[in-house]
Formats: sequence, C-alpha cells, structure tokens
Amino acid sequence: MLSLLILIPLAGSLLIGLLPSSFSSARIRSVALGVTALVGLLTLKLILDFNLGDPGFQFEEYLPWIPQLGLSYSLGMDGLSLSLMGLSAILTPIAIASSRPDTPRPRLYYSMILLVSAAVAGAFVAQNLLLFVLFYELELIPLYLLIGIWGSDKRGYAAMKFLIYTALSGILILAGFLGLTWLSGSGSFDFDAINTEKISQISQLILITVLLIGFGIKIPLVPLHTWLPDAYVESSAPVTILLGGLLAKLGTYGLVRFCLQLFPDTWQLIGPGLSIIGVISVMYGALTAIAQQDIKRMVAYSSIGHMGYIIVATAAGTEVSLIGAISQMVAHGLILAILFHLVGVVETKVGTRELKLLNGLMNPIRGLPLISALLIAAGMASAGIPGLVGFVAEFLVFQGTFVVFPVQSLLCIIASGLTAVYFVILLNRTCFGRLDNNLAYYPKVSLSERAPALVLAALILFLGVQPSWLLRWSSPTAKQMALELNGIRVQQVANRL
Repeated sequence: MLSLLILIPLAGSLLIGLLPSSFSSARIRSVALGVTALVGLLTLKLILDFNLGDPGFQFEEYLPWIPQLGLSYSLGMDGLSLSLMGLSAILTPIAIASSRPDTPRPRLYYSMILLVSAAVAGAFVAQNLLLFVLFYELELIPLYLLIGIWGSDKRGYAAMKFLIYTALSGILILAGFLGLTWLSGSGSFDFDAINTEKISQISQLILITVLLIGFGIKIPLVPLHTWLPDAYVESSAPVTILLGGLLAKLGTYGLVRFCLQLFPDTWQLIGPGLSIIGVISVMYGALTAIAQQDIKRMVAYSSIGHMGYIIVATAAGTEVSLIGAISQMVAHGLILAILFHLVGVVETKVGTRELKLLNGLMNPIRGLPLISALLIAAGMASAGIPGLVGFVAEFLVFQGTFVVFPVQSLLCIIASGLTAVYFVILLNRTCFGRLDNNLAYYPKVSLSERAPALVLAALILFLGVQPSWLLRWSSPTAKQMALELNGIRVQQVANRL
C-alpha cells in the first residue's frame, strides 16, 4: 500500500506527459486531480487502518535492492509519517486546483507536480537512509523547473538559488548518512540497523551537526534561510503552496527522524543550543515580516518564524512538545497554503501585492469580500486565535517546551504576539478602509478560485474545534520518542550523582 502512494503519482506523471498535445490545459488538470484523488483515497484507507496502539512502523514493505551498498527498498509508516502524508494528500490537489485553467505547457507543469508528490511520499515512508536521500533529491529538478518556467520576473535567479541550496542540503545529508553508517559498523543503511551507541560522543556531535545544517537549509533555519524569500515570492501561488506547505516539512521530518531518533544521547547536549537557534528564527521571522510592504514576502517571512516553533519544540523533546511539533507541521502547512492561495487571488484580481496600493477589498460591491473574509480567518489562524488549528498546535508547543526551556517558551509566546501585529497590519491595510479609486471594480472570483480556500478554511476550523483528529495519529509515536529521550535524561542524571 505504501508503494502505491509513490507509484500512483509516478504513473500519473508519466501518463500526463504522454497525453496528446491537443488536450486542453483544463482537461489535463482534471486528469491530475483524478490521480491525486486516488492518492487521497489510499491515504484515507491507511488512516482508517492505522493501529493507534502501536507506536512503531506499520504497513512495512521490504525488498533487497543493492545489498552491496546497503540499499534496500524499505518502507514503513508511523504517526509522524502518517500525519505528513495526510498533509500531502490535501495540499497536492489544492495546488493543482489553484493552478490557472490556462497554464502554459500544462503537460510538463502537472507532470512535475505529480513527480514532486511521488518524491515527497517516498521520503516520508522510506526506512532506508539511502532510499530517503534518493527521494529527497528526486524533487529537486521538478521544483527547479516549476519555479524557473512558471515563476515571475526574477524566476531564473530564484530557481538557481533554490537549486544550489537544496543540492548542498542533499550533499550534507548524504555525507552525514555515509559517516553514520561507516562509524556505526553497520553494513546496511536500513533505519533499524543503525546503532549510534558504538560511535564516540565527538563523532556523534560532528555527524549530527552536518545533518542539522543539511535539514536546516530545507526548513529553513536562520541564517540558512536566504533562498526562501526569493523562491517563495517568485514562484506562482500553487508552487509556493508546495514549497512552503509541504517541501519544508522534509526538513523538520528529517530533524525528528534522523537526528532526534538516531542520536538520543547527543540530542540532550545540543537541545539547549538548538532551542536558541529556533527562538532566533521565530523572532527574526516575525520582526522581518512586520517590515515588509509586499504581502507575499510578508507571508514568506512569517513561515520562517512558524517553522521555528517546530525547532524549539523538537529540541525540548517532551511528549507534549513533540505532539505539538508534529501538529505544528500540519497546521503550518494548511495555514500557509490558504494564505499563499489568497495572496495569489488578490494579486490576480487587483494587479499588485504592495500594501500601500491595497485597501478596501472588503467592499461588498466593488471589492473582494469573500476573499477578504477568508484572508482574515487565515490571519487569525496564523496568529493562534482559539478555535482554529494554529492555536492547538502552538499551545502544545508552548506547554511542552516550558517544562524544559521556560525562557525560550516565553520568547516564542512573545513572538506569537508579534505574529498578530503583522497580520493586523496586513489585514487593516488590505481589507479595510475605502477604495482609493472610486472607479475600481475588481473581477469576480470564480468557483475554482474560491474552492481551494474554502476547503482549507473548513479544515482549519474543523481541526481547531476537534483537535483529537489532528493529535490522535501522532500521539503514540511522540510518546515513544519522549520515553526514549526521558530514559537518556534519567541515566545522565544518575551518572552525575
């Protein structure tokens, strides 16, 4: 079943690439949506069949591939993987549905999106380190093309910058995995075959630092973030949904799976320093977002801050903070997706993203009242207003982190207040006030433009008032991770005594 999560979008990508050129862009988009619907149904079946009492990997598949290299086709899914696969099953069709009906070169465009979907699915369920790297790198070229061909004016520069940073990230991760397997004496790259207890503390610190930098580029962490504003701003709205809502989660997923789980001893040593880096990212993202005049760039910088919450929570390593970190990955993906989609609609209808040129969009006759209302709801979710999914995730992050890092937790709470500041600025200048141009009459928003935002808004509200549907899948896995880390903490205290 896990193989189908990879093979269905791969086959769909190949099918779309072979469609006749006479097919219209709208028909090709329908085919792509059909493929993602199959993936969504399969993901739903996995969710329903998932055993909540088992914190380990389920639906496992294993096939020897190249034993001489230690490479096997090994797949498995736990609560962390399942949560992120659910996010992928939502955001991929949202990105396709958000695409323009007249998208140029539609066969290449939609086949690349499906190829990205297959790569992400493979990375989330891969249980062999080399297999993870293969899927991690597979999304590089499709996204480079999606940015470079369908982006805006500076798309070439943004695509090349993304390519260089992501390639460097992959090289560092591969180097870390090679060193990890060699020093542990394992003849296999399978996740359960790696034993870091045989590696000296100094070597573990070097290896985990290399992996942290590699995954930190993808997240991205400050100061490894400089590729993000250009890539997000220059990409089209659907591609930005994939970049920010989904692809960035490969970095946080790798941080939890391959750093926290493989290096529990060393994680205790680097946790305080990593939490400080996370707080810096949170504060930097919030303060920089306040200074922006381009609403898309403002949302891009806000993403850096909200990903920082995940870093701080993961560094704390408590059961509640880890549940919060996984929940924040999902909540961040949903909220960022609706924000970028709505910003894209505003830019299309109004013709600008500049705050100083936007006002009065809430005007019920000549403005964009529904889009403005949804933008207000998305801003409230991002600011952590109770009743929406952002509050659930952030509250768990703050509560779970406070036990271990009270100062860092308080700084994150302050940054959450700053989030409200820049979204109040955005909403006040964009949605309210009077239209400067009395003759302005913006085009009506079509159903295809409204539908993705309405679906995301419904999910954000539903998971906000029914958080158990967000938390139940990841809780057993997070609890198991926390127990392992807590055992390390107890042993370290006993050794000191």
